[in-house]
Amino acid sequence: MQIQGRVLTPNGFQNASISFSDRIEELRPTRQGKHFILPGFIDTHNHGGAGGDTMDGLEGLQKLRMFHAEHGTTSVLATTITNPWENIVDALKAAKEAQSIRHGADLPGVHLEGPFISSGRLGAQPPFAISPTPELLEEILTLDIIRLTTVAPEIAGVTESLPRLIEAGVRISIGHTRATFDQVMRFIQTAEALGGTVAATHLFNAMGGLTGRDPSIPGAVLISKNVYAELILDLHHVHAGSFELARQLKPGKLMLITDAMRAAGLGDGESSLGGQTVYVKNNKASLSDGTIAGSLLTLDQALRNAVGLGVPLEEASSMLSAVPATYLGLKDRGSIQSGKRADFVVLDDNLNVIDTIVGGRSIHE
Repeated sequence: MQIQGRVLTPNGFQNASISFSDRIEELRPTRQGKHFILPGFIDTHNHGGAGGDTMDGLEGLQKLRMFHAEHGTTSVLATTITNPWENIVDALKAAKEAQSIRHGADLPGVHLEGPFISSGRLGAQPPFAISPTPELLEEILTLDIIRLTTVAPEIAGVTESLPRLIEAGVRISIGHTRATFDQVMRFIQTAEALGGTVAATHLFNAMGGLTGRDPSIPGAVLISKNVYAELILDLHHVHAGSFELARQLKPGKLMLITDAMRAAGLGDGESSLGGQTVYVKNNKASLSDGTIAGSLLTLDQALRNAVGLGVPLEEASSMLSAVPATYLGLKDRGSIQSGKRADFVVLDDNLNVIDTIVGGRSIHE
C-alpha cells in the first residue's frame, strides 16, 4: 500500500510517498504533498470514550480503542481506576484478552492508576486505595499486561515494591500523592538507581502546587532531568502558563495525554467514572462537589491546543508520539522510518483527522 503527503520524518517535513504493509517499507520524495502525515499518537493514560471504560471489560475496551483511533491515536494504554481489588484484576485479564483483537488503536498494555495511591489525594478516584504487598504484585504481574503504574511514594510498601516492578519492565509514575519534595526526590533517586524509568502522572493535577517555600511534587519532577511527565492539555486541567513552564523545563520528556473517560465524545449530560456520577457541561467533567473528573479530551484536540499556544507542529507531534514511545520502550513506533510499524495519522490543514492507519490498516476498512 501507499500513502502520499507532507510526511513528518525524524528530519522534519518532507513531501513523500510511503510504501507499507504492516511495517513501513520505503519513503520516496515527491514534488508535492496535500495532507499532513504524522506518526500515530500514543496515549499513555486513557480510561475510556464513546461510552466505554477500561473497567467494563472487553466491550468497554473495544469502544475506547475505536473511538480514540478515530481521533488519531494508534497506541493506547488502557487505564484502570482505583476499585476493589477483584475488579482491577478482572479488568487486567480483559485487557490481556483484548490485545489479540485488531480493532482500533493498538493495545500494548495497561496503565495501572491506583490502587497504590494516597487516600488523601484521590482526586476523582473512588476510595479503594491500598498498599502494595508482594502477593498482590505477583498476582497482577504474572498477567504480563501492566506497562505503567501510578503510585504515591509515601504509601507503605511502595518503595519496597520498586525492585519487582522495575524487574518486570513496569514504568513508575508519581501521582495522586501527598508526598513531600524530599520524599519524591529520594523516591526518584531510588527508582533510577534500580534502573527504573520514572514519570509524573498528569503533572500539576492531584499532587499539590509549587510555592516559594514548598516546591512540592511538581518542583521535584520539573528539576529531575530524567523524569518524564504526562500533561492533560484540555485547557481545563492545566493553565497555558503551566504548560509552557513544563515545556521549557522538560524538553523531550513531556507527553500529552487524554486521561479521557467514558463520556468523551458523548456531549453534555450525566456519565460515570469508577462508579461515581459525573456531570458533563461545556466540555468539562466534574463530580457533584466540583472536582474535575477525568477529561473529555482526544489527542487530535490536544495537538490543536498545543499548536494554538504557539508550539511548532513538529514539537507538538513529538509530545504525542516520539516521547511516549521512548518512555514506554516501544522501539517499533513513534516515528515514520523504514522498518517501524505503519502507524500514521492523516490530517488536513486545520489539523483535523482524515484517516488513521494502525499497523498498516485504515480504521475505516
